[in-house]
Amino acid sequence: MLKTNRLILREFKPTKQDYQAILSIMSDENVNKYLPWFPLKSINDAKEFYNKRILPAYEKKLGYYFAVCMKEDNLPIGYISVNGDSSHDFGYGIKKAYWNKGIVTEASDKVIELLKSKGWKYITATHDVHNGASGKVMEKLNMQYKYSYEEQWQPKNITVTFRMYQLNLDGDCKRVYKEYWDKHPVHFIEDI
Repeated sequence: MLKTNRLILREFKPTKQDYQAILSIMSDENVNKYLPWFPLKSINDAKEFYNKRILPAYEKKLGYYFAVCMKEDNLPIGYISVNGDSSHDFGYGIKKAYWNKGIVTEASDKVIELLKSKGWKYITATHDVHNGASGKVMEKLNMQYKYSYEEQWQPKNITVTFRMYQLNLDGDCKRVYKEYWDKHPVHFIEDI
């Protein structure tokens, strides 16, 4: 568990309360517009999401998946995830009622502090070019834009242009994670 001035960052639990919170976060069309899954529709969808996407992070101990909660009630209003594979992909989402309040930045700063203390060398994050708000969060976290690439995104089966940002936690400013660049033939560096 991690704490900030306003927040508690903890694991999601397999409880009715947390399943309901997952459903509330992941069923919102606005929140999920730029995420790699379709909005959830039922509590059973929320349980399946927990079992397939969240629980493996806890069981394999290869990354992190935090529920972002306000201190006053400890109920999840969003999430921060960090993939344990070579991408160290950093992701986040929050209920629309909490947008533009600095909550994702506050929570992300705390998780980045944890990653540094654990010796992680870098994190990456990507955002759809149409989701500029997500890019602004990455910039607030001192992540640097590296390149853009096109991907046929599943399961939505749409072509998306992503911007890839990176934060080298160990100070090696020359390191660039190139897997997305190498994997996707349409890639380029934008002047942004």
